[in-house]
Amino acid sequence: MTEPAHSQPRFTVETAKVLAEVAHNRQKDKLKRPYREHVLAVGDALVDFDDDIQIAGYLHDIAEDTPMTRQALLDMGVSERAADIIERVTKRLHENPDDYQAGIRYIAEDHDATLVKIADNAHNSLPERVKALAEKWPDKPPVTRYDEARPVLYAAVPVEETRKILARINPWLLQELDDMLDEADDTDYENLAYDNPDAVV
Repeated sequence: MTEPAHSQPRFTVETAKVLAEVAHNRQKDKLKRPYREHVLAVGDALVDFDDDIQIAGYLHDIAEDTPMTRQALLDMGVSERAADIIERVTKRLHENPDDYQAGIRYIAEDHDATLVKIADNAHNSLPERVKALAEKWPDKPPVTRYDEARPVLYAAVPVEETRKILARINPWLLQELDDMLDEADDTDYENLAYDNPDAVV
C-alpha cells in the first residue's frame, strides 16, 4: 500500500545524522578539527535513549552554528519534543547568552536537554582535547566552565543515565562522577545499624 503523496516520511535518527554532517560540513573547532566529528560523537553517545533525544544530540548545535530555524526543522519532520530540546541547549536563544552558568541551570530544568548537554560537555572534556587546548593557548587558564557545569547537570538526571553517556563518550569522567557521589553521600557508615529490621535495604 503506497503512502498518500502529502504524508511526510518520518524524520529518523539516521536522517539527523546525515543532516548534522551536511550542516556542519565546512566548520572547524578551536583546534581546527572538523566540527562534524563533535556533533556525531554527541549523538552517538545518546544511543541508549529514545529517538528524540538522539536526534537532538546530533542536531544540538544546528540552531547555534547554522541558519537553520525551529520552523525549518519542524517542516523537515523533526518532532516538537526534539525541537524543544535543541532550542533549550542553544546558547544564543538563552535570556543571557553570555552567562554560561545561568544557561546550564536553565538546561538542567529539563531532563532531556540535560542528557544532551552531559554528552556535549563530556566530549568537550576529553583529556586529549583539554591537553591540546592548553598547549595551543598556554597563557590561558584551563577551561573550568565545563568542570563547574558538570555537578549541576549530573544532579538533574538519574545517575545511571549519566553513567551510560559517560561510558560511551568519555569514560575518564566516570571516576569524577563517583567522587562527586561519595562527597554527596553523608551516610554515617560507621554507626549504621545493620541489624535494624526497619532499616531500608
